[in-house]
Amino acid sequence: MEGLVILLVATVGISFFAEIIFSRPDLGGILQGYIPKPETLQNQEMLYIAIGILGATVMPHNLYLHSSIVQTRDWEATSEKRWEAIKFSTIDSTIALSLALFINSAILIVSAATFHFSGNQNVAEIQDAYKLLTPLLGVSAASAIFGVALLASGQSSTLTATLAGQIVMEGFLQFSLPSWLRRLVTRLLAIIPALIAIIFFGENSTSSLIVLSQVILSLQLPFAVIPLVMFTSNHRLMGEFVNPLWLKTLAGLVAIIIVCLNIWLLLQTIFSV
Repeated sequence: MEGLVILLVATVGISFFAEIIFSRPDLGGILQGYIPKPETLQNQEMLYIAIGILGATVMPHNLYLHSSIVQTRDWEATSEKRWEAIKFSTIDSTIALSLALFINSAILIVSAATFHFSGNQNVAEIQDAYKLLTPLLGVSAASAIFGVALLASGQSSTLTATLAGQIVMEGFLQFSLPSWLRRLVTRLLAIIPALIAIIFFGENSTSSLIVLSQVILSLQLPFAVIPLVMFTSNHRLMGEFVNPLWLKTLAGLVAIIIVCLNIWLLLQTIFSV
């Protein structure tokens, strides 16, 4: 299962790497784009997109998934082997999050390089982007590669979300379902809201629904990050594996920033209505 997910994520990464090469973006502009700007906090629409990217990159349920993966490894119950398991788990999570950051960055980079600077700033829907990629980039395979990336991304997200749900149910709630029933329920929970949105609001509502779901993921992120930081910083629970002071401080700061950004977005949304 891990091999399949790695293959799907690698497909997405390679596809968007190719799209970046086709679109020939400005490297200086890319580097400047990673520098946080005060304007993002002042502009509700910019903050909304930024929060959505945060939720799409980290995804709170994957924190549980990566933690659970450690238990599937063949490590011995000794201090040395546990340190080894922690080391490789850290590498695994770092690579996964780095790939997620690259893919989400690549989507913005390709969009800006292909549409914004060509006078097509009104392209906001996936279907429009798919149709215009080939003529604007002059590469016949550009649209097909984009479609493959979307397909692989959807399958990967579905697999990891279903696995994470299984882990939470069986590990925290001590509640288990047959595989076929679990898949049926999770697929229906995912498909029904999308179908309702498309039926009542039209096909163009899908992009808004995707961004909204990513913002909701970010709003849920503190509920996964804060307990994770608290538990791994508790010497009584962790013993010699407890977080060092520098990691406690850094992790706590990150958690505070996430909470503050989410609260600020909620306040802006409430008072702008």
